[in-house]
Amino acid sequence: MSFSRSVEIVAKEQLKNDIFKFAILSEEMAKVALPGQFLEIRVKDDIEPFLRRPISIHKIDKVKNELEFIFQVKGKGTEILAQKQVGDKISILGPLGKGDFRFENYKNIAIIGGGIGVFPLYELARQASKNANVTTYLGFRSKDFVVLEDDFKKVSNKVVLTTDDGSYGENGFAINFLKEDCNNQKPDCIYACGPLPMLKAVRDFAMENGISAQVSLEERMGCGIGICLGCAVKDKKAEGYKHVCKDGPVFDINDVEF
Repeated sequence: MSFSRSVEIVAKEQLKNDIFKFAILSEEMAKVALPGQFLEIRVKDDIEPFLRRPISIHKIDKVKNELEFIFQVKGKGTEILAQKQVGDKISILGPLGKGDFRFENYKNIAIIGGGIGVFPLYELARQASKNANVTTYLGFRSKDFVVLEDDFKKVSNKVVLTTDDGSYGENGFAINFLKEDCNNQKPDCIYACGPLPMLKAVRDFAMENGISAQVSLEERMGCGIGICLGCAVKDKKAEGYKHVCKDGPVFDINDVEF
């Protein structure tokens, strides 16, 4: 179930020069939101920019009736959104996506995120940690881009943080450290969100080793509800396509081509 509402911004935090965390108040959305879902945000009432911006849900607080989302300024739309202040209202359609992270049946899980792909993985780690052992792998380009380290440490049994240039944490790619740890103990399931090369590496590794895996895909979304058909991915099990906004954004690696 999703809603279209004008909601109030109740908190704003600048995590890095171009990365912001907002919290919005909506009892309706908070009650039904699931880890892995996303919001379609209209940043301005004017014609330009016309399309809403799809942004993943970072945290769900059903007590305060709040949803948090994090975004990086990458264009005109997110630049306008970054100027919003506490007390402002924004138009949001959500929560969206039928494909959310499924973790209830697993006791030992691995979570791997790259860059801005770490943002939607926090709520998964937080909820899964109540009943499962959670190992989290976070990869960033350099120290300047590292965010949420302490947050993930609070909800993970182990956090491995890597940077491509070795300026912070471990030197290298997060997937390599996941592979090393799997030599000692394979997780029941791997969850991933991040750049496409990382997702493909996770998929290939999981399939080669018989490990279940779920990935959150990112595609250009014009509408967010499956009307424009701009976010199609090939269906592995049937002729035709699935759509990231409507059927995802989270998919089992055996269900779609990417």
